[in-house]
Amino acid sequence: MKLNCVAPKEGYTWIRQGIWLFKQSPIGFLMLVFMYVFLAQLAVLVPVIGVFAVLVLTPTLSVGFMTACRQAIQKERIRPMVYLAALQSTAVVRKRILQLGLVYAALILALSFILSMLVDFELLLPLMTSDKPVTPEAIRQIYLVLFFGAILYIPVAMLMWFSPILVAWEDMSIPQALFSSCLACWTNRGAFFLYLAIWSVVLIAIPLIIGSALDAVDLGQAASFIVAPLSMAGLTVMHCSFFATWKACFADKEEATLLA
Repeated sequence: MKLNCVAPKEGYTWIRQGIWLFKQSPIGFLMLVFMYVFLAQLAVLVPVIGVFAVLVLTPTLSVGFMTACRQAIQKERIRPMVYLAALQSTAVVRKRILQLGLVYAALILALSFILSMLVDFELLLPLMTSDKPVTPEAIRQIYLVLFFGAILYIPVAMLMWFSPILVAWEDMSIPQALFSSCLACWTNRGAFFLYLAIWSVVLIAIPLIIGSALDAVDLGQAASFIVAPLSMAGLTVMHCSFFATWKACFADKEEATLLA
């Protein structure tokens, strides 16, 4: 394994490869994403513990989805139990992947604490409780949450993007994996910028435009029936494209050719 440096235009190629990979087993990949969303929503209903459990298990689930990508390329059937691939590995990998989950949970909790000092969440309560009309100040706070949240999450994303795979597949220690993941993202920052910019348009801008257009013609209730399936499909393809980023940044050229 070695770290590769790719051209910025590869950010688009990763998305195209993600689409190709999705086509190999669309039902299997949609099933995995639906399972994750459904179980995460159930876990959130359990105060504190549920959210913490989701955060701790995120690296484990990431390895599971990447394993499913490998299976799809090899024309194998994708099964729900693939999510447990990391936990079914060696004792060392199992221990490290759970420890990595604790690191991720700690980073998110720290991020949330910092964000709470930058944004007045009390102004956002009317949006969650519907007890009061939404004020312009509350809307401004929403934009602040999105802006500061995105800025603060960038270093977390860089640390965690490849580290679960490096721990599970390359037998790296947690410090090694975190450093290598961050280095890979920084080395290929041009490609990642283009990659994330395209996904921002696909997953955020386009659904908003569709929703606004339907609201304008009094078809707002139909928006969910159109936007939700498109968003689910886009989210699934994005997860498939994560495998393409791995292949481009770390795989040997011979291995990378397995991905169209």
